[in-house]
Amino acid sequence: MITLNRDRLFIQKDQDVVILRNRVKEYATKIGMGLVNQTKLITGASELVRNMLRYAQGGEVLIEVVSRGRENGIRLTFSDRGPGIADLNKAMQDGFSTGRSLGLGLPGTKRLMSEFSIKSAVGEGTTVTVIKWKNG
Repeated sequence: MITLNRDRLFIQKDQDVVILRNRVKEYATKIGMGLVNQTKLITGASELVRNMLRYAQGGEVLIEVVSRGRENGIRLTFSDRGPGIADLNKAMQDGFSTGRSLGLGLPGTKRLMSEFSIKSAVGEGTTVTVIKWKNG
């Protein structure tokens, strides 16, 4: 996989969610991603960034245009230094919630994306990486 372009945003307050959504839309539009996939990408990004604010008081998001063969996509990496997730298996179950959110949770966000990975360590933080391919 090749990274073609990247941007790093620091998330510290609710207003940063709008900035992130707009930046993700700019990147998706640049690669010609259709509206349905843009909506899935932005919805998932919104859920993840709100989780970051709610549970870790912020963090950073790396936005990248990536290429694999002829396929282009957007990779988003959400990193925080929050409390971490004690039980990842439980957190990835539908219906599990530790707070109020958009109602998607991590499993819903995973379904919206082409690729999804999560790493978390209690006391160290969480990193979620997602990719939405232009045509998938």
